[in-house]
Amino acid sequence: MYPDTGTAPQPNPDLPAPVKETYLEAASIALKSPRGAAALLRLAIQVLCKELGEGGEKINKDIGELVKKGLPERVQQALDIVRVTGNNAVHPGQIDVDDPDVVARLFELLNVIAEYCISMPNRIGNLYSALPQTALEQIQKRDGAP
Repeated sequence: MYPDTGTAPQPNPDLPAPVKETYLEAASIALKSPRGAAALLRLAIQVLCKELGEGGEKINKDIGELVKKGLPERVQQALDIVRVTGNNAVHPGQIDVDDPDVVARLFELLNVIAEYCISMPNRIGNLYSALPQTALEQIQKRDGAP
């Protein structure tokens, strides 16, 4: 069956193609190599940060920049969980990344991050732009926008 996602949930459909591709690659190896999947999910977060307008070179810095732009604390925490766990997959630390349950949660977190950073803003933006022009003008006036 394609795509081979093992036991991982399907990726959020709003994930940009490069992120989704890495997500699916991680899903295809998660049962055989949880460590490898964790490392790939960390890479997916790095690519997602770039897709969200950050540099894509230093994931920790990118997350910090997103926080400065108003990223909710819970989303920042989810990003850091995937980042730190993925780092530990490559540089062994105190997190057991050989545990399939740990890696399964990383897939869930990546989908939550996509929901907050991409899906929800898209849905709200579409609904907002569908408001009557007079209502939009009143909102702009209220908020002091030109």
